[in-house]
Amino acid sequence: MNLSQTALKNWAAGGQNSLAVNAIFSLFANLTNEKSAWDNSFDLGYGVLKQGKDDDFRKTDDKIDLLSKYGRHAFGKFYYAALLNFKTQMQPGYNYVDDDFKNKISHFLSPGYLTLALGLDYKPNAYFSAFLAPLTAKFTFVTDAFLSDQGAFGVKPGENTRSELGGYLRMIYSRNDFKNEILKNVAFTTKIDLFSNYADNPQNVDVSWETLIALKVNKFIAVNFNTHLLYDDNIKVPFDRNGNGIIAVDEVVGSKVQFKEIFGVGLSYKF
Repeated sequence: MNLSQTALKNWAAGGQNSLAVNAIFSLFANLTNEKSAWDNSFDLGYGVLKQGKDDDFRKTDDKIDLLSKYGRHAFGKFYYAALLNFKTQMQPGYNYVDDDFKNKISHFLSPGYLTLALGLDYKPNAYFSAFLAPLTAKFTFVTDAFLSDQGAFGVKPGENTRSELGGYLRMIYSRNDFKNEILKNVAFTTKIDLFSNYADNPQNVDVSWETLIALKVNKFIAVNFNTHLLYDDNIKVPFDRNGNGIIAVDEVVGSKVQFKEIFGVGLSYKF
């Protein structure tokens, strides 16, 4: 959990009061024996920012990510595996057109993503996994009526789901037991998901790449650095015409590479 706060009173140089809170919760449970490997993870992230005396709290981060992958040993370092991954968010998200108007662009289960995949998992050690699934079903949910009517996140206007069949590749490297003296207090995780729709522009690969670096200063204090690069050809991104952070209502320009970065110093507890 990271917290930053600024308070100003009669400050001649100017500025604004601000309060920002950001939290990341990451839980995993893995089971491995001679014949099988079962990996599970559950990630939550949420952050808000309030700037100025009269402004409301605005969301800066919001995610729910649940993954379960089960494999039976095939040969060598390879496993026949099945994967389930579900992603969504907790609260509505908005584009702030100006100080008096905000335009809703997302909500709980709008979008929601469910991925079901069958394939081969390569696990050479406890830190790395590469899962290749030639048979993958991806479902996009938009249950909010306002967003569904707009055809948000690739669903047809008025519909609540979009189904895709394609190929999927997921690679992950995660380690928190480095032996090097410089890295011994570092936890590092990076994961990338690639999906290609066989029937609709298979060359337009969906990309989701997340990286989390945590440096433990002492038992309770940690430095966290989190990045997320995202590209989905079905997500149309609003256009900031003047570069001033103001988005015109319903104005979109098409698919773009999305990027989010969060850096903070705060409380961390490992159990």
